[in-house]
Amino acid sequence: MRAPLFCLLLFTSTASLAEVQLHRLYSDGVVLQRQVAVPISGQASDENAVTLLLNDKTIGTAQVKDGKWSLSIPKQEAGGPHTLTVKGSNTGNSQAVTIKEVYFGDVWLASGQSNMELTMARVEEAYPQDVRQANYPLIREFTVPDRYNFIAPQDDYEDGNWQTATANNIRSLSAVAYYFARQIYLSEQVPIGIINASLGGSPIEAWMSEKALSAFPEALATGKRYADDALVASIEKNDQERQSTWYTALADADTGYQQKWLSSDYNDSAWETISMPSLQTGKNESFAGVWWLRRAVTLPKAPRNDLTLRLGRIVDADEVYVNGVKVGNTTYQYPPRRYTVPASLLHKGKNQIAIRVVSNSGETGFVADKSYYLGNDDARVSLTGDWKFKIAAETKPLAPQTFVRWQPMGLFNGMIAPALGFPIKGALWYQGESNTSDPTRYKEKLATMIGDWRAGWDQGDFPFLVVQLTNFMQRRPLPTDTPWAQVREQQVKIAEEVANTASIVTLDIGEWNDIHPVNKATVGKRLALAAENLAYARNIDYQGPVLLNVSRDQQKLVLQFAEQHPPLILTRDDNSGFAIAGKDKVFRWAKVATDNLRVTLSHPDVPEPKFVRYAWGDNPVVGLADSAGLPAAPFAAAVE
Repeated sequence: MRAPLFCLLLFTSTASLAEVQLHRLYSDGVVLQRQVAVPISGQASDENAVTLLLNDKTIGTAQVKDGKWSLSIPKQEAGGPHTLTVKGSNTGNSQAVTIKEVYFGDVWLASGQSNMELTMARVEEAYPQDVRQANYPLIREFTVPDRYNFIAPQDDYEDGNWQTATANNIRSLSAVAYYFARQIYLSEQVPIGIINASLGGSPIEAWMSEKALSAFPEALATGKRYADDALVASIEKNDQERQSTWYTALADADTGYQQKWLSSDYNDSAWETISMPSLQTGKNESFAGVWWLRRAVTLPKAPRNDLTLRLGRIVDADEVYVNGVKVGNTTYQYPPRRYTVPASLLHKGKNQIAIRVVSNSGETGFVADKSYYLGNDDARVSLTGDWKFKIAAETKPLAPQTFVRWQPMGLFNGMIAPALGFPIKGALWYQGESNTSDPTRYKEKLATMIGDWRAGWDQGDFPFLVVQLTNFMQRRPLPTDTPWAQVREQQVKIAEEVANTASIVTLDIGEWNDIHPVNKATVGKRLALAAENLAYARNIDYQGPVLLNVSRDQQKLVLQFAEQHPPLILTRDDNSGFAIAGKDKVFRWAKVATDNLRVTLSHPDVPEPKFVRYAWGDNPVVGLADSAGLPAAPFAAAVE
């Protein structure tokens, strides 16, 4: 087990504490875990004794030995504000280090990839009042800077600070973590601290320590390969140069730039017409290059205020011009396009929108079922329908980046290790999308990571709450096995096999066309329900119907569910998401009937049903819930 973090790590460069530096987590506004002793350790010269004060009351004094000292804050109940002061015997009061606005409450680690990282700014359209009216000064988040290290676990963060969940900060906080923290705060009425250590696109292996990866030698070998700083620098330089060369050559070849297709008076009458939103491909089912779209918008009068140009999502990158003036750009496909158009740029009558779209490879265009308009809350001009378009340049596909930051153990060393030993209440985990390309052994990796993190914190089996993958991509007409379904199944099994864990269902709140669905409030609420049960010993149901067993009654399968909130509820009148198969394992959508805690399934072409799947696929039908409205988790089972 790795030694605990020096929770208040003090670095000195002289014979005294005159230039003391505290660990980044110990800074103004910090939330410390209540009801546990908080270890405080640091460094100083051997001539020093170190005194720790809480609210000017001496907690203890430790003699420095071999350049190190160690003290502890006794258990404290929730509350504050407090001040925490550290000073050495050779240091005057003017050199003492004091941390202000210290509160004791509950601290939760929030980790994973982009859906945990996604900020309130990204979901502001869905929750405008929550952003404008945010006023929870006792909810605080420390956003861990994005750092990787393949050589050794790090002791501290390079920067970062605690931010309150108030209107001036809220847009930069994790949306999932905020809604979770708000629910817990309102329920428990104690300060809540969030350590947000998450990074978009990261696979689980990046968050695992060298010790944890020892059970996965191939991943470990990959991580160790990047321990060579010269190699990392070379890879990143080559990636940067390759991308720069590709984009520069594309811009040089862009006929649209050369002929000023962005201009409001350019004549596009000879261009082809395309109905948007839609995704297009090139001649060989793939397109890499640049194409431009143009559309005239007629305004009945000149606007007095700035307008919003909403362009849903565009694959891959875009530059947007209105009346020949650039109003914004986005460099990759996932963020929503929201551009502000100054009122001074618009006029009564015809206004020209021109969009330069860059496709790295594959499909390109406007993603369907998103918002496309010019306007504001009072009046909007729809931008769906016909656009003029023309290809400006074609090229070879852009080779993918190496993404060094996603390699095994790098994020553990750089973003998790510095927090080890900082007492926490539990952990939230929202990750898995980046492991759907190879879901093999995901459950084993997650279980290993959980055990390793728990050992590193040395707090026993603290609650670990896992968010299942949400629904995503086109719904398939026939029952189909997919990697997304396989990852979800393994996330469900974690809660069944690893102590003090929970798996949170989100299959009913995703978006088929967006890997980053905006409904983060429900995710946070469901995480909070699980936390109330596991961490706060509240008898609160946090999961929907739980399958107990499967049996066969002649030509039907009978599913028995556990007693929680009977009766079972079918939330759809049509296909409810159940598929059955015989020994041939050819699955067909089942006819469904419910009776209190039993579900009966049948299909005329499956006379001897043996296997059942529920909510199985990338974007499956979700049709079963309990009387509290909580959806059932996906499952695959067979007659016992």
